[in-house]
Amino acid sequence: MTTDAPAETRKISRKPARLRRRQDFVRASKTGARFSARLFTLQMAGRSAPEDGAAPAEARFGFTVTKKVAGAVGRNRIRRRLKEALRVSGDLGARAGRDYVFVARRGALDASFADIVTQMAEGFARLDERHAANSRRKQKDRPAAS
Repeated sequence: MTTDAPAETRKISRKPARLRRRQDFVRASKTGARFSARLFTLQMAGRSAPEDGAAPAEARFGFTVTKKVAGAVGRNRIRRRLKEALRVSGDLGARAGRDYVFVARRGALDASFADIVTQMAEGFARLDERHAANSRRKQKDRPAAS
């Protein structure tokens, strides 16, 4: 199978951390922020910081492709394309300590690789803006410590 990714970006080999447990997917769906694009919906949920004061763990990613989208072959192909786009693009600005879930749409099967990468970057940027705005709003509503 050939890819339409640029040759210079195919050299990156680090795999992003994956979400594996159902409860992590459900938490991102129920409590997290959401960004809808033409090819997928991106959901984000924060994780609690480590108690020992260490740096937050790296971002984790999950991929969901339902039976409504395509048959088994199509679902697996969409999932592989999303994973590869994430891998070669170097996480595109995903923040550490957060969980991201991609819920694929039918268009991801036929979309160009560049479109997938572009929409991923836009999704991470928008979710980061929303998260920053929400944290500012929460801090502003708190009474000043005396």
